[in-house]
Amino acid sequence: MINSVVIVGGGTAGWMSASYMKAAFGDRINVTLVESDRVSSIGVGEATFSTVRHFFDYLGLDERDWMPKCAGSYKLGIRFENWREPGHHFYHPFERLRTSDGFTLADWWLLEGDRSRPFDRSCFLTPSLCEAQRSPRMLDGSLFAGDLDGSLGRSTLEEQRAQFPYAYHFDAGLLAQYLTTYGTDRGVRHVVDDVVDVARDERGWLTHVTTREHGELAGDLFIDCTGFRGLLINQTLEEPFESFQDVLPNNRAVALRVPKSDQATTGMNPYTTATAMDAGWIWTIPLFGRHGNGYVYSDEFCTPEEAERTLRAFAAPGQDDLEANHIRMRIGRNRRSWVNNCVAIGLSSAFVEPLESTGIFFIQHGIEQLVKHFPDEHWDPTLVNSYNDRVAHVLDGVKEFLVLHYRTAQRDDTPYWKETKTRAIPDALAARLEIGASQLLDEHTIYPYYHGFEQYSWITMMMGMGHEPARPRPTLAHTDPTGARAASARLKADAERLVKALPSCYEYLASINAAG
Repeated sequence: MINSVVIVGGGTAGWMSASYMKAAFGDRINVTLVESDRVSSIGVGEATFSTVRHFFDYLGLDERDWMPKCAGSYKLGIRFENWREPGHHFYHPFERLRTSDGFTLADWWLLEGDRSRPFDRSCFLTPSLCEAQRSPRMLDGSLFAGDLDGSLGRSTLEEQRAQFPYAYHFDAGLLAQYLTTYGTDRGVRHVVDDVVDVARDERGWLTHVTTREHGELAGDLFIDCTGFRGLLINQTLEEPFESFQDVLPNNRAVALRVPKSDQATTGMNPYTTATAMDAGWIWTIPLFGRHGNGYVYSDEFCTPEEAERTLRAFAAPGQDDLEANHIRMRIGRNRRSWVNNCVAIGLSSAFVEPLESTGIFFIQHGIEQLVKHFPDEHWDPTLVNSYNDRVAHVLDGVKEFLVLHYRTAQRDDTPYWKETKTRAIPDALAARLEIGASQLLDEHTIYPYYHGFEQYSWITMMMGMGHEPARPRPTLAHTDPTGARAASARLKADAERLVKALPSCYEYLASINAAG
């Protein structure tokens, strides 16, 4: 039997892993987490997928409890600014496209949509809620989409059948602290110490790590949460890392934590913003009480000093006392994330730039799949291979989806943006873009393996960037549009009703923070 798990590294990846293992296995598995108090966490304020709801529900955590402790706020989608041209924006929401007579409202919009209204405002209701800074919950806590409310219990990412309408923003450091308490209360052994050596047996499998103050920590299974260092998976086991920089050039970021004391008057945006800049893009993540801002860029086109000046001017003019956090990113994935008796979770496994908020999603997916593929003393290689295949598919699918952002963006006004139009792209994505030039992508033509993004996401990004099919589907010219027109009218009416009924995002969050 596999009885003991040693997690090396803390932060969000380590404590999400430790907490999930305890929620899944209880006292049947001994979990030890060792982390150094001299190694800082990369987390600079996180945005997530709506599927992170499965993680919190699996642990039995109520957002009204953990959100106030983690500066949490709501995320209804991502607002992309200036990717098409200066002054233009569109939303990538957590909302599936409505259909009529077997075709999405996006198809019908191409045929006879009101071009005075943008695609996203015509085909989704979420952009109206974003523009009005609305909370997805009423002041009594009820969700505006009542049929989607309630706990999912012990379910996982791939079991999501309905699209939940929001995700979260939170302070990653505060969430790690919250989960530290959760995990240790349930039996996780927490060792604060420096790992000075990693031991292997004659087969090359890990036997124990040696710490400076606590000696040897032995285990059956080891989880590497040491970030970009990859102490176990890369440095010790020498697993090759496969870079994505041939197709995703951004390799650096600089981040600021910007206090916001005026949210009661200015309100809070219930979305992440990604603003295109000369050599990359800037994120804005509104947390309760502050913003997380960062400039993601390629050092081929911008120096760290230039990036910091740009970010300060954009996000915090006159606040020169704010400390900037410069981050060198390792973009790509390990050839395998599970090698021998070691599994890499989080940045030690893989990372792509945070353009679609995939960091927490990768952690969640990795630990969920580890629980599903948990080994016994036979170490069945089919379990290991299945795990590695699923992790690789997720990473490769997200890579394709992010490359699509840059290839379809209309910006070409700087050397950086010109380069995005000439850089190589995956062959499969080139074929998808060719299909997308004549018809909207569907579930059969997007990346075929589970990777967190559905058909509506691919359509939204291509349409939002201005990469529309040359003409509507010919069959629609022979189809009665009455149902589609009625569906569009209902969507518009629903959006107007909800804008009037829902409280502001700040108002609702202030209420749960006061209660907390």
